[in-house]
Amino acid sequence: MDKEYWKDAAYRNLSIYLVKYVKKDPVHNIDKLAELLHKFVMNEPAKNALENIRKAIINDPNLKEYFVRVFKETHENYLKCFLINLLVRSGLINSSKRENEAQKLGANIPFTILIDPTEACNLRCKGCWAGKYDINVMPFDLLNRILNEAKALGINFIVLSGGEPTTYPYLFDLAAKHRDLAFMMYTNGTLIDEKMVEKLLKTGNISPVISLEGWEKETDGRRGSGVFQRIMRSMDLLKENGVPFGYSVTTTSYNYQELFSDDFVKFMINKGVLYGWSFHYIPVGRQPDYSFMVTPAQRKWLVERVKEIRSKYPLVFYDFWNDGELTKGCIAGGRQYFHITANGDVEPCAFVHFKCDNIKDKPLKDVLGNKVFRAYQKYQPVSDNYLRPCPIIDKPEILRKIVKESDAVPSYEDAVNILQGEGADFLDNLSAQWEKVSEELLRKD
Repeated sequence: MDKEYWKDAAYRNLSIYLVKYVKKDPVHNIDKLAELLHKFVMNEPAKNALENIRKAIINDPNLKEYFVRVFKETHENYLKCFLINLLVRSGLINSSKRENEAQKLGANIPFTILIDPTEACNLRCKGCWAGKYDINVMPFDLLNRILNEAKALGINFIVLSGGEPTTYPYLFDLAAKHRDLAFMMYTNGTLIDEKMVEKLLKTGNISPVISLEGWEKETDGRRGSGVFQRIMRSMDLLKENGVPFGYSVTTTSYNYQELFSDDFVKFMINKGVLYGWSFHYIPVGRQPDYSFMVTPAQRKWLVERVKEIRSKYPLVFYDFWNDGELTKGCIAGGRQYFHITANGDVEPCAFVHFKCDNIKDKPLKDVLGNKVFRAYQKYQPVSDNYLRPCPIIDKPEILRKIVKESDAVPSYEDAVNILQGEGADFLDNLSAQWEKVSEELLRKD
């Protein structure tokens, strides 16, 4: 067995010990966790990150309350598996490994990969971003190979989407086979029952993220009658059994105030969610509707409102398009993530439906150097203003250059609509308006 094996085993055993230590008394022991890990981590970036976390926990009572929530409410199987894979293996141990492998490969290695195990779904939501893909199911052997190759490059965090990943027949077989991976799974939540919760607890490495549109009227209006109540039952099951889960919302011009209201955020926390994702509506997929996109004034409100939520509640919340300052710009195109469809097509982003390669007959390391990814990374960050990180809605002229320079082809016929005609005109106008508003925000700060 090689040096990497023993290093991984040592960190894992240490981490399991620390998890047990903190779980005994999270309120008093949580402060010491980062301090203890700091003594054993070798690479400097990870040491700095741990020190920043330790200081933040000490100085921010809200953050401390959050970590106490995590340790109190999460089943020990998940603390020993999912949490260790995400924070220790992926975040601390393998950050330097990804850098070293990237230098040898001559191509960037991302932090995570978004994979659709299947494009099949039991719902038919209005305006689904993935609604125009052909219905394919990824073979077990292909997904297993991708996961093995990802781990070899230092990637231990995988995001699953679709389609509806809980319909994938090999989901728990793969989770059990790859216990050294942390999986975050976007799901509509309607198929989570007692039997599935048992499987989740047994593997301990899949954290569901349940999608909804707000309260019952809004959720059922987009997702179908009765969906909200089914989601509520699923959330209750997950909370009762200590399965850590999050929620995901599509933020539109119609529901943004509701989704970010104190009442809704507190309701989600009471249901047991530990983290949340906001995805601004992007006009791709099934029957796109540009009127659903948030206006510049609404987006400005969201920037300020999300900061307020983070300061008030023990909840980790991500605003995918407004968090460019945290991520230093767009993370797509292989910089920190990219998308693989159930057919094996490789796309730079879940919302940029232009394929540049297919992984069926190519190793992952060969895919990482494709022309689209290189073009993406050439232009990143697309703006010095990190409130404008996205080449789709903030700098659409850059996305047109990337597609042209890399000869990427649309994943389906309608995908070109964001690059030409009325769609392109709308995005150019919207991005110009947001440029002015975001610059005002920066001057204010």
